[in-house]
Amino acid sequence: MEAQSRKAVRNFALIGAGGYIAPRHLKAIRDTGNRVVAAIDPKDSVGVLDQYSFDVKFFTEIERFDRHLEKLRRLHSDEHVNYVSICSPNHLHDSHCRLALRVGADAICEKPLVINPWNLDALEEIEHETHRRVHTVLQLRVHPELIKLKAKLEAEPAGRVHDVVLSYVTSRGNWYHVSWKGQADKSGGIATNIGIHFFDLLIWLFGPPVGTRVHLADPRRMSGFIELERARVRWFLSVDRTDLPAAAREAGRTTYRHIGIDGHEVEFSEGFTDLHTRVYEKILAGEGFGIREARPSVELTHRIRNTAVTSADGLGHPFFAGK
Repeated sequence: MEAQSRKAVRNFALIGAGGYIAPRHLKAIRDTGNRVVAAIDPKDSVGVLDQYSFDVKFFTEIERFDRHLEKLRRLHSDEHVNYVSICSPNHLHDSHCRLALRVGADAICEKPLVINPWNLDALEEIEHETHRRVHTVLQLRVHPELIKLKAKLEAEPAGRVHDVVLSYVTSRGNWYHVSWKGQADKSGGIATNIGIHFFDLLIWLFGPPVGTRVHLADPRRMSGFIELERARVRWFLSVDRTDLPAAAREAGRTTYRHIGIDGHEVEFSEGFTDLHTRVYEKILAGEGFGIREARPSVELTHRIRNTAVTSADGLGHPFFAGK
C-alpha cells in the first residue's frame, strides 16, 4: 500500500518560482497531494519554496534547469518530472511550454498561454510529436457561481442576446510600467495581461466574437466594444487607481471588478481562494483546459491590440467619458 501511495505522487517542476502567481501553483501542487522537485527563477528571492519543501532543486539559469530535467528523464528516476508549472513572463510561455514537452512532461501554463495566435499552431504540432499536453489556467471557468450562471444562460431560448458591461480596475504603481508587464511586446499589453481571463469568461458564457471595436488604448487603460454570438459587451480595463469608482476609493479598495448583464450585477467576488487548486484537480483527472480552449481569447486579445482606435458612437463603456 505504501509503494502504491508513493507511485501516485506526481513530480512537478516550477518555472518562475519568485513571481507573484507562483504561490498559488505551489499551493495547488501540495493540496492535490503532489510535490515540487525542481524550480527556476533568475532572481534568487524564493524563500517561499521552504513553505512547501526543503528538498527542491533550485536553479537561476534556465539552461541548467533544462539539463537537470533532461537528466531525470533519461535516468528514469523516481524524480522524473510529470508536469512543469509555468509562471514566467508572458512572452516566455511559448518557449517554456516547449521545454516541458521536450523533457517528457505536460505543461501547466498561466494565462495568457501565448501572446500571438500562431504560436498555438506550433505548440499543437509539438504536442502531437511528444504525446504530451499543454494545459492552461482558466480559473474563472471553475468558479461555482460562474458555472451556475453558464447553466442558466444555456437554458435560455435560442437567439437571446444580452447587454453586458465589464469593468476591471486593478491599481498598479509605477513599477508596473517599468517591469515586463508594462512592455506590450512582453506582456501583450493591458487587454492581454489583465483582461484575457475576463475575455475568456465572456466567450465561454456567450459564444465566439463576431465584431470588435477599440475606443481607448494607452499604456494604463483600454476600452472598447465586442459583439459576441449572444452578447453585446462594453468593456473597460485599467491599472490606474484614478479610474476606481468613488465608492471603491472611499472604502479603501484598490481593485474594482464588475460584470453586469442586462443591468444586473454578477456576484462572484467570493470563492477565488482555491480556484487554481480546482484547475489542477481537473488537469490531474484528465479534464483540464488546453490549447483549444485558450485559442479564442488569445485570438481576440491579439485582434484588440491590433485594432485602430475609433469613435465610440454610442457604444462606449460608462467609464469611457472624459478619458
